[in-house]
Amino acid sequence: MSRHSQVKESSQLQRRLEALNSARELAEGVLPEQELQSVYDVLERATSRRSLSAGHTVVGFFGATGSGKSSLFNAVAASDVATATARRPTTSEPLAGIWGEDGSGPLLDWLDVRQRHHLADVPGLAGEDTGLILLDLPDFDSTKVENRHIVQRMVGMVDVLVWVLDPQKYADAAVHNEFLRPMASHGTVTMVVLNQMDKLNPSDAAAVLRSLEGILERDGLGQVRVMGASALTGDGVADVRGAIRRVVVQREAATQRLAADVAKAAAELGDVSGEGEARGIKGTTKSRLTSELATAANVPVVVDAVARSFKRESARRTGWPVTRWLLRFRPDPLRRLNLGRDDTRPELNRTSLPPAGAPERARTDAAVRDFADAASDGAPGPWRAAIRGVAREGREQLPDALDQAIAGTDLKASKRPAWWLLFNIVQWLALLLAAGGLGWLGFLAVLGYLQMPVPDVPRTEGWPLPTLMVAGGVVLGIALAIVGRVMGGWAARLRAAGAAKRLKAAVSLVAEQRIVEPVDVEITRLKAFNAALKSARGG
Repeated sequence: MSRHSQVKESSQLQRRLEALNSARELAEGVLPEQELQSVYDVLERATSRRSLSAGHTVVGFFGATGSGKSSLFNAVAASDVATATARRPTTSEPLAGIWGEDGSGPLLDWLDVRQRHHLADVPGLAGEDTGLILLDLPDFDSTKVENRHIVQRMVGMVDVLVWVLDPQKYADAAVHNEFLRPMASHGTVTMVVLNQMDKLNPSDAAAVLRSLEGILERDGLGQVRVMGASALTGDGVADVRGAIRRVVVQREAATQRLAADVAKAAAELGDVSGEGEARGIKGTTKSRLTSELATAANVPVVVDAVARSFKRESARRTGWPVTRWLLRFRPDPLRRLNLGRDDTRPELNRTSLPPAGAPERARTDAAVRDFADAASDGAPGPWRAAIRGVAREGREQLPDALDQAIAGTDLKASKRPAWWLLFNIVQWLALLLAAGGLGWLGFLAVLGYLQMPVPDVPRTEGWPLPTLMVAGGVVLGIALAIVGRVMGGWAARLRAAGAAKRLKAAVSLVAEQRIVEPVDVEITRLKAFNAALKSARGG
């Protein structure tokens, strides 16, 4: 493989590792911690392996007891190191045959392989400049738990896996269910050798090989090359050496192994997460949420109080002065709700609205639940639960936040229309006119009572001017009061509409902060997770 291709493969692997790590981080708190830890372990192994010798390819021999794994190892390595160091029927700890010792030490330390042998050149396999580490490993079906743990660990660490099977147990469920099938994504770095072929006649050997290939295809390893060999007679050993050499000289095995690890981890993470994207937040669902929360938060009650308060104040400012003072005995609807004050820090206030009862709480719960359900529609199960969860958390904060928002909304209660002043002035002028007429008539009555000369009063159309003054002042005052009440009702509706708009905006802001934004964050997180997972898979 050319240097340029190696750099390209390494860069692609780095991007996939970063994408997998991003997916893991995004899934924290959503997917099970055990699955995320497995992904983290893959990332840690990849980081460690890439920091060690890129000039060495680690090839592990795996097999069951009696498969002749160690014998095949010796035959391939043209050495008897496995036999010399393992005097029992099974290998008890990893043993390494090394071609190209420089730089192999830290790599073998990481693999925790203590038995190391620098071997002579083997034609068709490796020389000092090849960079090959061949491992003979304990049997995966060993009765010793520590041996099985070693195998499990090495399956996740070596660059190339060579599975040594025998004609008697090649279809054993243990090796297929526990090792080969779970490693189906690692077909590019997997080899299968059917050892002890000397025990079969040619026709049986061909049938067994076909049977093994069929089983491997069902395991998802149909692309894996299956080789027949005999460590005893040496048949097929050259083929095994050649297959290993081709992998080693290409310098791709470590990168391909890690890429397969990433693909497997991404696939498993995807299986746990599930597929799909959330529908997202639509304008109609936001509007419906705001409307329901506004009703539950008693916004209609406040709007009605704004209208009635304006009408009351309008009557006080424009009504007939003779009777308007009676309105002082009627409480201001807004003040009763502790609203409409000119406080410099209204956000510190609380309203006196009735606390939310069961119907209001049920309405709020239903509104938030419906919003979260609509926004999370299409999302995989764990993510839908996460979206609903943040919505529930925000729902718990709504009553206090909504009350604060209503208390902090400027209802324009202190704003007085200009026509109030005009009406008020005219009302008092009309009252002065009527009082002047009454005073004039009273003066004339006193003169008559005292038998004093009573001067003639001016007349208009035969009507005495003082009488006209009294009548005109009273009629004008009452007429202004009626017109003021009509205009006050019309203006109250406008004031209430403006208050409703501002209150709904305040409720919408609370809904945005407590419900919509957290839900949107989770939806965005799911979208980023799916994109990262796709990149990690190599898509």
